[in-house]
Amino acid sequence: MSDTPVDTSKRTWLIASTCAGAVGGVATAVPFVSSFEPSEKAKAAGAAVEADISALKPGEKMTVEWRGKPVWILKRTPEQVAELPKLDGELADPQSKRHPDEFTPVYARNETRSIKPDVLVVVGICTHLGCSPSDRLAPGPQPSLPNDWQGGFLCPCHGSTFDLAGRVFKNKPAPDNLEVPPHMYLSDTRLLIGEDKKA
Repeated sequence: MSDTPVDTSKRTWLIASTCAGAVGGVATAVPFVSSFEPSEKAKAAGAAVEADISALKPGEKMTVEWRGKPVWILKRTPEQVAELPKLDGELADPQSKRHPDEFTPVYARNETRSIKPDVLVVVGICTHLGCSPSDRLAPGPQPSLPNDWQGGFLCPCHGSTFDLAGRVFKNKPAPDNLEVPPHMYLSDTRLLIGEDKKA
């Protein structure tokens, strides 16, 4: 041991400055570390969205936003559903077999691409370059569409056409059908877009 006397004022100063430095370090580290967590806005952007379809009449469409994308919910008439199988020969991927894991969940890999035949749920973004197609739901001749048009969607950017199941017609720029997002029914009139597994 040293015979040198301990200067208590220096020791006190050293302890106080060490404590102040530790508190300052923690105060600086907490906001820095918490900045790695997603913001509430980011959490909400990826969250599932509920849609009430009770007021949707046959032939009508509504749009909800999920992850910054428009999701279309179309209530098809019985006549529109009946026309879908007749179009298979004109479609590029009528059975949704191309890239199914990316564009079509298992429960929508059917003729209507839906859980319930009368309700279509698709992301309203063209698979070509990301434009949003326009509604051309009424059958019959229309500008930029064939004379035997049965209803569907027309992308105004490059002319891709989709039927009322969101399936792309042959020889069009869009390579794939419109995406069917994960979704499930919470009740007969309430849809949850963004989740398809019950907890």
